[in-house]
Amino acid sequence: MERTIVEYVKRTDLSDADCGIAQALGVIGDWWTFLVVRDIAGGVTRFDGLQRELGVSRRALAERLTSLVAHGVLEKRPYSDHPPRYDYLLTAKGEGLLPALIALQDWGTRHVMGDGALTATSEDGSAETRRVHELVNRKMPDVVLERHDGERVAPNAPGGWTVLYFFPGAFAPGAQGYPPGWADIPGAPGCTLESLTYASRHADFEASGATIRGVSTQRPDQLAAFVTHARLPYPLVSDQDSKLAAGLLLPTFRAAGVDRFKRLTLLVGPDAIIRAVQFPIRDPAGSVEEMLTLVRGQ
Repeated sequence: MERTIVEYVKRTDLSDADCGIAQALGVIGDWWTFLVVRDIAGGVTRFDGLQRELGVSRRALAERLTSLVAHGVLEKRPYSDHPPRYDYLLTAKGEGLLPALIALQDWGTRHVMGDGALTATSEDGSAETRRVHELVNRKMPDVVLERHDGERVAPNAPGGWTVLYFFPGAFAPGAQGYPPGWADIPGAPGCTLESLTYASRHADFEASGATIRGVSTQRPDQLAAFVTHARLPYPLVSDQDSKLAAGLLLPTFRAAGVDRFKRLTLLVGPDAIIRAVQFPIRDPAGSVEEMLTLVRGQ
């Protein structure tokens, strides 16, 4: 069956050369390939680790890795000469698949595992909530994002505690209005309140040894306008290319044609290990006080 699917995709690729979907499927091949990209984006970059995580045969995994390298989606980087061993890393072409990966995750969560309702939050005990809480003790992905001021940084501050709060979207008056129907999406409103509450407690977090950073899928210029408007004393970071979203498989929803984070917060230790998670968040202001208590307990 597996061979038949791959052969069918290849035939489609050849007979429909002007269709981008067919051409993409000619590279992706089958659903295992998307899972390989998913795990590599999450930091599992070596053959044995991928084979262990996926549970696929070594032969099948080797074929997929070879194909992805040949198509320029992955590159091999040696970490051992004797015997020869490699890390498999996403190229720029491979990173271009990440938004598609996030869109597929959102579609599966909303329409396959859920009832199709548009929401920016989740239910206690849901598969999505369990997945987010399983991030505790997970290492942060090695990605670089752009701050609102244009500086490129790692999401978490090196060598110290970092509070990363992920929010759907915050907009400065006059810069851009909220998407249509925003107030009717459960969990979407409250980004300004959450950000201003973190700003009001910024000195307390600093005194407790923690750095605050807000993360959104908005463009850096949109975040810069909001930072100026709200006079935030800490930076906002853009994950507009879904690098962090894909690396941690963070929950998202799609509104006005943009994939947006569902509201959640991570507490990351000095060793870049996630130590605590808040999700779902139904009280944006109250979650700030809860996080400050967590920080002070470290």
